[in-house]
Formats: sequence, C-alpha cells, structure tokens
Amino acid sequence: MSAPTQAAPARPNPTAYAWLSVATAVGTLALKAVAAWATGSVSLLSDALESIVNLVAAALAVVALRLAARPADSAHPHGYEKVEYFSSGFEGALILVAAAGIAVEALPRLLSPRPIESVSVGLLFSGIACVANLVVARLLLRVGRQTRSIALEADGHHLMSDVWTSVGVLGAIVAVHFTGLTILDPIAALVVAANIVRIAGPLVVRSFRGLMDASLPADELDPIRAALVHIKSTYPVEIHALRTRQAGARRFVELHVLVPGDWTVARGHDLCEEVEHRIRALAPRTTVTTHLEPLEDPRAFGDENLDRAEG
Repeated sequence: MSAPTQAAPARPNPTAYAWLSVATAVGTLALKAVAAWATGSVSLLSDALESIVNLVAAALAVVALRLAARPADSAHPHGYEKVEYFSSGFEGALILVAAAGIAVEALPRLLSPRPIESVSVGLLFSGIACVANLVVARLLLRVGRQTRSIALEADGHHLMSDVWTSVGVLGAIVAVHFTGLTILDPIAALVVAANIVRIAGPLVVRSFRGLMDASLPADELDPIRAALVHIKSTYPVEIHALRTRQAGARRFVELHVLVPGDWTVARGHDLCEEVEHRIRALAPRTTVTTHLEPLEDPRAFGDENLDRAEG
C-alpha cells in the first residue's frame, strides 16, 4: 500500500500579516507618543512621526494586498498584482514626507536646544515599541519574500528602518542624559531623517521598475535561460524573443519556439508544454506564453527583437 500523500503547506496570507503590521503601528505610535510627550525630546517626537507613516503605509498595504488577491477577469486579464507597486511607491513617498517633517521640527532645536525630562519613562516606552517593531519587521520580511509580495516586503523594510531609528534615538537620549549635551537630541533627529530618506530611495526605484515592466532580475532570469539552452541542445529547435516582466508576486514569461517544419502540430505543442513546465518549475506563479513557428521560415526570425522587423 502506498503511503498517503501529504498536502502541500498552505501559502501564508499576506493580507493577514499586513493587518498585523497595522496593529503594531497603532501600538508603537501610542508608546512613542507617550515617550515624546513625557520627555519633550524632538528625536523621540521624530520617531513618533515616523510611526504615523508606518500606520498609513500599513493600512495602504492592506488595501493593496486585498486588491492584488483578486482573480483575473475580463477587465484585468493579467490580474491585479501590479497594484502592489503603487502601494510600495506611495509608501516611499510618505517616508520622504516624514523626513521633511522631522527636519522642520529639529532644525530650530539646533539653535535653541531644550532639556530632556523623564528620561526613564521615555526609554521604557520607546524600548517596548522598538522590540515590537523588530519582531513584526522580521516576520513581514520573511513572509514577504516567501510570498513574493513587494507590498509586504516594503512594509517590513520600513519597520526595520524604524527599529534602527529607535535604537539611534534611544542612544542619543542616553547620551544627553549622561553628558548634558542637549544639542545631541536634534542632531539625532536629523540623522533619523537622513536614514529615512536612505530607506525611501530603493522603495521608489523598485516600484518604478515594476510599473515600467522591467525584466526579471538576473538571479531569476539566468536559470530560465540555462534551461532554454539545455532544450536547444536536446532538440533541433531554436528559441528566441525571450521577454519577462513581473507584477507583484506574479511573473510573466514570453518566448518563441521554432521547430522543424516537418514536425506535426502535436509534437510542436508537446515541446512547448515541456518548455512551459520547465520554466514554471524554476519560477512558481509564472504565466508562460509560447509562440510556435517553423524553423525554416525566414519570417520566424523577424520578431527576434522587441519590435518585429517590417519589410
């Protein structure tokens, strides 16, 4: 008797983890707001302002992921996954706005620093928020990579940047307490703003590339090309016009398969099925489109480039 087959592990639901990010953002915002109010620290205030951005971004990620999960329909035959790029791009823009707000608040304090009060209260509340963000950020990054969700991964990177921000701010608060150099507080806030800008740049660039239908990255494209080279070495065929793009968690691969003219339609179709199977094995959640052409027809080579040669 053959052993019973085990069901494949369930794929994590990115939307559920996005809701976890929303809940974490609400909690950490409250903790950081109390810390900033109790101490009067501009760096802790800047940390709280970044948490407002975290909350808006997490809520936007929930909306984007719910929309991306919709099945393809007649109006959107390629699905809705591309909406994740709008989410991550908007999150990058929000981060830049938060950085500007922090700078506006911190610059006047450079000229007239203020003392920090209730340091122990500020450290306690901000420390708890930092630990909560660290745990959730690592979880979001892991699930985001596992599910190939750019919106969830962007949220994880954002929370992780918030962790490093909080660590820097807490260090500055401790330094001010022991040295009495109150100017360290606004300096730390400006460092936070600079770090936020550093995080926002890659998010915006990655989102822009996705909206522009950029090709798959080399680490994903190279194995596909190697598989196609193997097929060409096995059969008397040619494969060209390979074009790839990505929309959120879904990939799209198109290519032309040129077979000998004396092959039957069924044999050519079987080869195309093999090509598609190999690509999907290398890259799950990939829509593969093959176009079958006769190898001896010169016109089959006219569309090797992006635009078909006319004439």
